[in-house]
Amino acid sequence: MKSSGRSCCGTGKPANKNRAARSDTGLAEIERLGGEKVLSRAVPEEAELAAQSKRYHALSDPLRLSILYILKDQPLCVCVINRFMRISGSKLSYHLSILKESGLIDGECQGNWIIYSITETGKKYVQ
Repeated sequence: MKSSGRSCCGTGKPANKNRAARSDTGLAEIERLGGEKVLSRAVPEEAELAAQSKRYHALSDPLRLSILYILKDQPLCVCVINRFMRISGSKLSYHLSILKESGLIDGECQGNWIIYSITETGKKYVQ
């Protein structure tokens, strides 16, 4: 089989005919929808992508998910969270800080205690 001399994106790199036909259809569809500008509008701004990445990182750990679930119904102080989680204070502090930095929980000082609560954003991830 002789190469058409085109790649799927028209760079001149050889591609087989079937692949070229499929890509031409894909490129035509992209152009029909408005081209690359339309595709780029589907991608959030870099700041929003960074915030989403932080949230997904925070959600990727079972301990942090457990914390979100126990905060789902009511705010709790660190001592209650720690009693439930049964992990060292430093490890709990680490996980709470990741959840807080990602915007999934808030902490409010009340005297010597910090009371943690789930944010509206956090509630979207625990149902």
